Amino acid sequence: MSDPVLMEVRGGIALLTLNRPEKLNALDYAVNDRLLHLLDYIEDNGSVRAVVLTGAGDRAFSAGGDIHEFSQSVRKGTDLAVKEFVRRGQAMTARMEAFRKPIIAAVNGIAFGGGCEITEAVHLAIASEHAIFAKPEINLGMPPTFGGTQRLPRLAGRKRALELLLTGDTFSPERAYELGLINRIVPHDDLLPAAFDMAGRIVRHSSVAAASIITAVTRGLNMTIGEGLAVESEQFARVVPTHDLREGLDAWIERRAPAYTGR
Repeated sequence: MSDPVLMEVRGGIALLTLNRPEKLNALDYAVNDRLLHLLDYIEDNGSVRAVVLTGAGDRAFSAGGDIHEFSQSVRKGTDLAVKEFVRRGQAMTARMEAFRKPIIAAVNGIAFGGGCEITEAVHLAIASEHAIFAKPEINLGMPPTFGGTQRLPRLAGRKRALELLLTGDTFSPERAYELGLINRIVPHDDLLPAAFDMAGRIVRHSSVAAASIITAVTRGLNMTIGEGLAVESEQFARVVPTHDLREGLDAWIERRAPAYTGR
């Protein structure tokens, strides 16, 4: 049996590949659990500084939840369906959103349902010109369950999000860019190089600073501006005693390149 999520590390950047191309990289429970396991590993691995997430094959990033699998949970009743499907998927997207190392989605094709929700949750996203997005859960008689009703309105605004959620219509990468769902659109063959280039431009900086920025932004979005400013101050206080801040200041004063250690 093949690994549902592949991992390789290139120069401090972990490439995670959803590996069910014959199922359009649908998110079954095994994929979900494997992603969480790999994120735990990456979090504890100081040599990995960023993550690029993509899908195997040329057709799909991820077509969303595995309908055949989660329909069996639904038939077993509400409590089990919520436990096996909803909580599992929400735990995955919440983990990505709050992850203290940057995660970049490289959206190589179909990003429907849960695939779109992953794109919403990660910190940055680059899409191939061949990518296509949708919030099609309403076609199954259900709402999104991996955070799509909450993150998309925060990214795109209430009315624009509701149009996509209530119609289930597909939308182009150009529309995804306009909505703030992705950062860039690139030619299909340039997708992974562009994602690794973006990751490289991040990992040259202090990983301590990057983690503090991610935490301040992620937590602050759900707070008042005053509460968010308190989080910003808290994150700054955490970096004051670090080697990286002292190194960054010394390097600037001495007009040299900093040598960060992540401490």
